Amino acid sequence: MTKEDLKENLKELAGPIIFLCGVTAIIVLLITVQKSLSRISHNEEDFTYVSKIILPDTIPVAKETDTTIGMPYTKEDVKQIRNFYDYTKDSSEQQNALIFYDNTYIQNSGVDYSGNETFDVVSVLDGTVINVKEDQMLGNIVEVKHSNELISVYQSLSEISVKKDQTITKGTVIGKSGTNNIAAILDDHLHFELYYKGQVVNPNDYLGKTLKELQ
Repeated sequence: MTKEDLKENLKELAGPIIFLCGVTAIIVLLITVQKSLSRISHNEEDFTYVSKIILPDTIPVAKETDTTIGMPYTKEDVKQIRNFYDYTKDSSEQQNALIFYDNTYIQNSGVDYSGNETFDVVSVLDGTVINVKEDQMLGNIVEVKHSNELISVYQSLSEISVKKDQTITKGTVIGKSGTNNIAAILDDHLHFELYYKGQVVNPNDYLGKTLKELQ
């Protein structure tokens, strides 16, 4: 075989050889990619994802707040001195919840608090002041509307520190304790009422609970 014949044969084989090399390279690449993907899918615990670093435990942007209904005062020496009139309670508790005025016994629609001296009266929750007024029998009154159809009422105030339509937060000073004519025997005190879905309720059944618990 001459050199010319050998060159001619090599030229004829070059095409198939190049094709086979290309196919082999593609197969090797596919096998490598498949192994890599398989390793990733079976070893996720070895990776730390960006989302877990930025938002650990998937914390939501907007979170419902479980706000606890607080007490309408902050001083430690303030005590409850008159109960809410509850038909289900025994006679002794009911007797403590009666107001004697003008020769008539009146059932107490809230609870009354008193301290050693005049004390600050505060909002039990975030809300909006819906009424500020002076009543001849009940004294100065502030009504605050909260979430979940809850309304708190603060009566017998000697001073008022908020205005109607004012947005306030839990703990905002509403005014100061004082006196009223219907319960003059109590001297300086706060009369506190709570309404839920339009009905007067015993505040002691709601104070310390969260709004979620009222649903």
